[in-house]
Amino acid sequence: MRFVRVMIPNTETPVYGVLEGTQVALFRGLPWGEPEFVGVAVELDELKVLAPTIPSKIICVGKNYAEHAAEMNSSVPDEPVIFLKPNTTVIADLDPIVLPAQSQEVHYEAELAVVIGAVAKDVPVERAGEVIFGYTCANDVTARDLQAKDKQWTRAKSFDTFCPLGPWIETELDPSTLAISCEVNDEVKQSSNTKEMIRGVHEMVSWISQVMTLIPGDVILTGTPAGVGPIVAGDSVSVTIQGIGTLTNPVIAR
Repeated sequence: MRFVRVMIPNTETPVYGVLEGTQVALFRGLPWGEPEFVGVAVELDELKVLAPTIPSKIICVGKNYAEHAAEMNSSVPDEPVIFLKPNTTVIADLDPIVLPAQSQEVHYEAELAVVIGAVAKDVPVERAGEVIFGYTCANDVTARDLQAKDKQWTRAKSFDTFCPLGPWIETELDPSTLAISCEVNDEVKQSSNTKEMIRGVHEMVSWISQVMTLIPGDVILTGTPAGVGPIVAGDSVSVTIQGIGTLTNPVIAR
């Protein structure tokens, strides 16, 4: 199923719905809770599509594709490398990525995002699927020059608008062999497959749950393949993942 978070015209509270074709069947509550369908279906193009979740935390996996690690002049780590992005980085499909004045080199990073659907702590790998609600597209936007300057990743990854998510959550998906790509102004910049991940989705969910408790709505970004590069004001950047769809965001200067 595809769950979409939307804003109905002339209302102030976001709601969720199930996307079937071009129509959204609206419901009360959260999709990972006990949704109550209200018997109303609305055309998707009549609604403002929002980011599919505003998580308590976004946990990102670094260097999880060998070719990307190589292009960054780095080796594959012995253990997973993780970092956090604040939820204030989250924007929706078609919302603008705002380039900060502090950086002169901002990069796109196409990633498969995992949406957590249950409280998870010390989850075995073989049970990781039980706490995954679904999957969406993500762009781990990064101020690459600040990443190099700071010698750590927090500032470079944390500017407002630096985590586009969407356009919806797909629940019926095998994450192990999905084509993933990124286009800038319709030119393909990244093209890979999730089978190239060093550590798979279930392994990463289990490993992270041994570090911190995951709660429903949390998001895990699973790493980016090779081909990262700069975006500038006026660009349009799109992340496409097989079985989910395409997340597109214009780029503007602050």
